[in-house]
Amino acid sequence: MLVDFEPRLYQQTILATASQKNTLVVLPTGLGKTAIGFMLAAQRFHQYPQSKILFLAPTKPLAEQHLRTFQKHLALDKEKYALFTGAVSPDKRAELWKTAQVIIGTPQGIENDVLGDKIALDAVSLLVLDEAHHATGDYSYCFIAQQYLKKAQFPRILGLTASPGSDAEKIKEVCKNLHIEAVEIRTPDEADVVPYIQDTTTEWVGVDLPASFSEILTNLKDCYLSRLRQIKQYGYLNSLDMRKRELLELQQQLFSEAQGNKDSVILHSVSLLAGALKIEHAIELLETQGIAPLYAYLQKLEVEAREGKSKAVQSLVNDASFKSAFIKTAQFYEVGIQHPKLVKLADIVEKEIASVKKILIFTQYRDSATAAVAVLNKLSGVNAQIFVGQTKKGETGMSQKQQKELMERFHAGEFNVLVCTSVGEEGLDIPEVDLVIFYEPIPSAIRHIQRRGRTGRHDIGKVIVLMANNTRDVRYRWVAHHKEQRMIRILKQLKKTFVAIPQEQPKLQSFISSEQKVTIVSDYREKGSDVMKELVALGISLRLEKLEYADYLCSGNCAVEFKTVDDFVASIVDGRLLEQLRGLKQFAKPLVIVQGEQDIYTVRKVHPRAIQGMLAAIAVSFGIPMLRTKNAQETASLLAVIAKREQDTGREHQAHAKKPLTLAEQQEYVVSALPSVGLKLAQQLLQHFGSVEKIVNASEDDLRKADGIGELLAAKIKKLCSESYKKLS
Repeated sequence: MLVDFEPRLYQQTILATASQKNTLVVLPTGLGKTAIGFMLAAQRFHQYPQSKILFLAPTKPLAEQHLRTFQKHLALDKEKYALFTGAVSPDKRAELWKTAQVIIGTPQGIENDVLGDKIALDAVSLLVLDEAHHATGDYSYCFIAQQYLKKAQFPRILGLTASPGSDAEKIKEVCKNLHIEAVEIRTPDEADVVPYIQDTTTEWVGVDLPASFSEILTNLKDCYLSRLRQIKQYGYLNSLDMRKRELLELQQQLFSEAQGNKDSVILHSVSLLAGALKIEHAIELLETQGIAPLYAYLQKLEVEAREGKSKAVQSLVNDASFKSAFIKTAQFYEVGIQHPKLVKLADIVEKEIASVKKILIFTQYRDSATAAVAVLNKLSGVNAQIFVGQTKKGETGMSQKQQKELMERFHAGEFNVLVCTSVGEEGLDIPEVDLVIFYEPIPSAIRHIQRRGRTGRHDIGKVIVLMANNTRDVRYRWVAHHKEQRMIRILKQLKKTFVAIPQEQPKLQSFISSEQKVTIVSDYREKGSDVMKELVALGISLRLEKLEYADYLCSGNCAVEFKTVDDFVASIVDGRLLEQLRGLKQFAKPLVIVQGEQDIYTVRKVHPRAIQGMLAAIAVSFGIPMLRTKNAQETASLLAVIAKREQDTGREHQAHAKKPLTLAEQQEYVVSALPSVGLKLAQQLLQHFGSVEKIVNASEDDLRKADGIGELLAAKIKKLCSESYKKLS
């Protein structure tokens, strides 16, 4: 079944384990992790010829790359392959699922398909999860793996990663979430992989900051330390020598203490710390990126202060040291002073370009990437292009189509230098390059390995890392180094001692009997929520629809508006809640569920009487019951019990069953039940045709003349109204 592929010995050894147990494979970049995936797929097809293989990757470009690899080496007809990404509609994915045998896609879409009961995992004999280190927290891999093991007839899970992280607890969490039974690890110094490892040299190049930078740094540090000194006087700091991580932890602690506490010392400390963190970021920009990015950031803070968005920012920009730093930054920006790393980068590229075909440059910030491209394109023989992520608020970006086109041009050799932000570290089909340059060190072992892995796959590779001497760049270099060494030690120890982690038993038992199929309709905007995942875990069948009102329908009569405590109070402030309650009243059995253990009176600065007034309105004016739950598990369990009671009555579960109040509302109700027709479109149709009878009797041509009705929708409506009824046996 495999074509044009000769497996290496270590790949065969790993395959032997993976064929018997759910396995996490940790292999250095470039040693053929994907090959183990399609080798195991071939083996599973041999055992279960009619089964399906599901291969997931974090991004669309990476999924497309794996699809090409599978098609090249796994001898299946092309129609047996399917690519599932956000670009493919849920209905199309459901149709493709019926005939495809190898499905390669991104996890978010698959998670939604499982939640909406659009695909069945029972026939999948192998689930492969690329970049498996993502399987922590609420990432989609965790839910998909759980549901897969629950539903598949012949389950097998394969996790693939080059860098699972330097934290032993995180690695254990990945193994637990993916139900791993065995770990196969290969480090670069092991005998069976050494013949396939290409040497990659790493050169650290330091530069000294000019005197102009030191002047600004002095002002910024004075501003920073003045805030920490005040926090220390309040008793919340023991030392002024604090790392950013420690400051963020302190911020979380202060936020917790500030909840419902109007103590001026705590509130002032929160404000001071917010300002200190902003200055800390400004110092990092200056040290590692340069004058231009710092100037843009300080201007942004000035604008925020004028607009009155934050008292912390207003206090910051009025600080004398901040003002001095801002004035000097503006002056040096006007005369065009550059970071010495930018100058050194140009020197390196000019020297190396004659002996290499492709160069890949990584930088943290878009401003630095833009500046680098501008400088490099002035050099002879250099054609540099920028590669950034998708558009963010206030920034320019690239669509996935533009990203793909640029990668194809880089593959084809149309330009020889690619400057990219962190978007290029993982999940993109970037070709192997001869030289990788880090514009700055990064304090992450995973990201460092991902960047470095873009070279030295098939030939000797080279990495150059630029650093500003006597700055955090130097510290970040050693942080990443020690994390990587710790990761290798942990992996070697894990290889010797790994024992499959027993899975926790569910704390909440399902109240739904296996004989009874209970369905809950959920608003499609709730997709991916913890409540929906818990409902699926309880055996509830979910149907995702666009609901005009309510978040969940437990029956045609029972509609539930779901809110967390934070959202409940926020909806009082912005006025959403009243409108939602009015819509909810159209159902015979409306209900509000508020989830969370926080004190409802302290989550935001809202007067208690305002909250009490709304609680009274819900209970008395609207006559709607309100229930509290602690967490998503409890909410899901409550919804399941309500749905079971509602659907025990023998009545059909209809998404559109409301309590009609007037003749017009009854007419709107009937028309809104037509395919893909909600309340708003129903009103438009009734205004256009004048009655329900005329809508039902209208031809497709007549239907298309109404606002909001296209060719496809007109055909659906006509088919429903005209085809003969055939009762299912």
